[in-house]
Formats: sequence, structure tokens, C-alpha cells
Amino acid sequence: MKPASFTYHRPRELDEALSLLDNYADDAKVIAGGQSLVPMMNMRLVRPAHLVDINEIGGLSYIRKTADKLQIGALTRQAHLEQSPVLKEFCPIISDAIHRVGHLAIRQRGTIGGSIAHADPSAEMPTIAALFNANLTITSTEGTRIVPACDFFITIHTTNLLPNELLTEVEIPLMNPNDGWSYQEFARRSRDFAIVSAATILSLDEVGKVSNILMALGGAKSIPINVSASLKGFLGEVPDEAWMSAIVRTVTTGLSLNSDLHATAEDRLVWLQLLVKKTLQESLQGAKMGER
Repeated sequence: MKPASFTYHRPRELDEALSLLDNYADDAKVIAGGQSLVPMMNMRLVRPAHLVDINEIGGLSYIRKTADKLQIGALTRQAHLEQSPVLKEFCPIISDAIHRVGHLAIRQRGTIGGSIAHADPSAEMPTIAALFNANLTITSTEGTRIVPACDFFITIHTTNLLPNELLTEVEIPLMNPNDGWSYQEFARRSRDFAIVSAATILSLDEVGKVSNILMALGGAKSIPINVSASLKGFLGEVPDEAWMSAIVRTVTTGLSLNSDLHATAEDRLVWLQLLVKKTLQESLQGAKMGER
């Protein structure tokens, strides 16, 4: 199929793009990498009257490190994230997760902002954003606002973004170099869309007790979910098999999983339990070694 007719706009300045979004609002769609939007347009699931191509806008593709965080421009390509020495050193779980995204050709076009704004609950970057509760910078002609990732996702393919707004930056805290971490996902075939995923970051104190744990699940609900708050009771313990099994039960019990053409609810639950356990095992091993 071919997309419905539309008017194409290629602004070269951010202000110009924001003005177009202001003018056309619900009738416009933003395209960056186009890895999700173009197929949906071809199937006529989405029929924008105006397509705003932001690829020529300067200043939206970067990775900057500050004393305690990483600032990533929304137009930064996934392949750049995957290969970035800065990310590999200071936030390696991002590079590892991005490596699972489709094939190289997809990663060379897809952007971090596009993936997060598309809000697929099983996708890699929305799950990572939820893991860190990343601060998302949203810009419009009226100014800028910061939205935590856990408030950004509303339901599948629906976010806090208003029609006249653009996601311009993703801010993620630096990982501790001694953190253990793991990102795992289940797909029917290598490079297929993930059906479910889990991401964990774990810290140990000097006597081997858990001092901090972050965890997010993808594909478990209509949005990626950060379950770290439910794990506070597991801090201060020396982790073992029983500890890990208790966490698996805690984060997967009571999930209202859906059945669809990809998997039954029962299968999703089994896969999630296995993935959570694996991320805990790998994170614990990495934390004990002082590296993954």
C-alpha cells in the first residue's frame, strides 16, 4: 500500500518546525528516522495531512556528559548510541539495549527521540527511559517543559506530548562504574520486535549487601513500567537465589497481561519471569566483579 496524500515540510530551524506544529497541530506528524511512522502511513493506519521532517534541524543530535548525567539530543541515531564510547563507559546498558534494535540499517536511521515518542511498550528505548525515569525535554513555541519518563507514557503509542510539541532531549543519570546491570528481551527471532523485556541495575555495598536496585519491564502493560519502588524491601540484604526468586514473584504477581497475535498472556508471564531472573543474575555477577 501507499500512504494517503500529504504536504511535506522540511524545516531547517527548530523554531520553524515548532511553528509548523503550532499551525497544523493534529493534522501534522513529525518524521525523524521514519522506522515506525512510514510503515504505519503505508498501511494507512496514520494519515497526516502534513509531514514535518526534522532531519535538517541542527543541534538536535549530540551526546553530552556532565558531572552526573548524560544529555542526548532527540535526533541522535540509534547506531551512534550503540557505538558511543561515552555511553559504553558511563551508561553501557543503553548501548547494549540498542544493539537489540532490528538490523543495522534500522539503527542507522532510527533516533532515540523517535523511539521514545512512538511509545511502543515493548521497545528498547522506552523501557530504558522508564528504568532511569529519564527527564524528557519537550519544546513548543510556548517554551520548554521537563517530563519524567514515567509520566510521559500514557498508553500504547500515546504520550504526554501535545500536538504542537516536540521531544528535543533525553536526560539520563550516569551509572556508577561498580553497578551491575543487564537488559534482556524475548523475541520470536533474532532482530524481531521484542515481545517482553526486563532491565535491571544493581549496586552492592562494601559488605556485599544490596544498596540500590532499579528495574523496568517492557511489554508487561500498555506502557513500560518502572517497578523499582516495589523493591525497597529487598535492600540491605545479601542476595541469594531465594532473594532473586522473591523479587521475581514481587514484580510479576498481579500483572494483567494481554494475549495477542504475538503471545498468550500465560506465555508472556513465563518469559517475563525468566527475563527478570536472568537480569538479576547478570546484574549481581557484574556488581560482585565491579563491572558487568
